[in-house]
This record gives sequence, C-alpha cells and structure tokens, in this order.
Amino acid sequence: MFQRNEIWVGLLYGLLLPVAGFLVLYNLFSLLEIKGAASGAGFSENFRERTLAIVAIAVNLFILSRFRKLRWEHAMRGVVIATSLLALAWLFFFGLKLL
Repeated sequence: MFQRNEIWVGLLYGLLLPVAGFLVLYNLFSLLEIKGAASGAGFSENFRERTLAIVAIAVNLFILSRFRKLRWEHAMRGVVIATSLLALAWLFFFGLKLL
C-alpha cells in the first residue's frame, strides 16, 4: 500500500481494485458455469455483468473504510471521485438499457 495521503493514491485504488474485483468475479462465475454449478438461464441479457459491476464498485467501501481508519482524507476523496466515475460509467453502459 502506498504510504501517501494524496488524491491520486485514492484514485488509483478506487479504479484498479473494482476492475480487478470484477475480473475475478466474472471469471469465477464463468468457471462455475462451465462446471455446471451456476447458470445464467432465465435472467435478462446482461444480468451477470450488471450485477458483478455493482458488486465490484462496492469494493470501494472497504478501501474507504481503511483510509478512514488511517485518517487519509485526501485519499478518501480520490476513492469517492473514482466511485462516482465508475457509477456514471455503469449508468451509461447499463442504465440506459434498463429503461
């Protein structure tokens, strides 16, 4: 972990960890589907991607909590900015299709 209370550190963690979390979860569910333990049948077209993206964005709550304990206010701001950008991206890619 970077030992810096700066906005760019929060932005870096706030963008990279949700992306990594999404990739891990997506590959895990793909593996489960191959093994027959999970199925996407009966759900809407991109249900899994939408849901995993929201869960991946929620990973930032753990980072936010860690930075709050360290009292890194600037890094927390970076995480909030990154979370806002990811939420807007989610709305752009998935929210318009829900209407």
